[in-house]
Amino acid sequence: MSTAEGEDILVSPGVRRSRTGSGTRLAGGVGHWLRLFRSELRIVFLRPRNLMMFALLVAMPIFLGIVLRVSAPPPGAGGPPGAGVLIGQVAENGVFLSLLTLFLLLALVLPLAIAVVSGDSIAGEAGLGTLRTLLTVPAGRTRLLFTKYLMIVVFAVVACVLVAGVGLAVGAVLFPIGRVTLLSGDTVSLADGLGRLAVIVGYVAAALASLGAIGLALSTFTQHAIAVMAAILVVAVGSQILDAIPQVAAIHPILPTHFWFSFDALLRMPIAWPDVRHGFESFAVYAIIFLTVAWVRLQRANVTC
Repeated sequence: MSTAEGEDILVSPGVRRSRTGSGTRLAGGVGHWLRLFRSELRIVFLRPRNLMMFALLVAMPIFLGIVLRVSAPPPGAGGPPGAGVLIGQVAENGVFLSLLTLFLLLALVLPLAIAVVSGDSIAGEAGLGTLRTLLTVPAGRTRLLFTKYLMIVVFAVVACVLVAGVGLAVGAVLFPIGRVTLLSGDTVSLADGLGRLAVIVGYVAAALASLGAIGLALSTFTQHAIAVMAAILVVAVGSQILDAIPQVAAIHPILPTHFWFSFDALLRMPIAWPDVRHGFESFAVYAIIFLTVAWVRLQRANVTC
């Protein structure tokens, strides 16, 4: 198959080629990519198992809100480090229901959602036999990888916004809401508290996007999406277990989940920006490394077997 023939595989009927002095270019290439991206989003957001995952994400803050409303600790009672501190704050301010739900779901449920989407991104195409067609044109491989990863990022953002939004709505209905008392004991306005919540949502989404990059890279090595999903969960859970073992503290900073829960720095006064920055830097490094691995793998993929 010639290059010219191969190019038509990824070009929809409405896209025409035009010639310039530098060679052949695709007229309407951006429009074609947008159609490809919209197609990916429709597949991901309308797939029944992903809809069930969204339903679970919506149900969790509702369930937690009802449980805490029925048997909430006294306002200001506090609690042990971690989720216990947030539980002690929920009765005092419903905003903390969003934070508590994000904290709890980040341990397993949100990584599971990303594992399902990223694990199926390339391996699912390979298993169905459609990846061979998509990879026939070498020039289209980078675009395909970019589209798949952007889809994962959008899914991560939507999942986090959904959890935080439902948690905030349920918290406002079941608990008092107003000025926010931070974990450091300082009190800020509700607008300030909601602004911090928005940054936390972005932080958690970035953490999940870095895990999605790992999943995307692993997905290029096999045709079995289930195996990739399991591997991603092993990475996420195994990293959290290692991060809790003091004897291996030397490797803690390089674990992919080490900075996941550092968003509590945004709930103190003053904000510990170095902790937040280190988290974003860690997520970016993991995303760059594994997207590079995925890109190299796709460039070398044998599409004729």
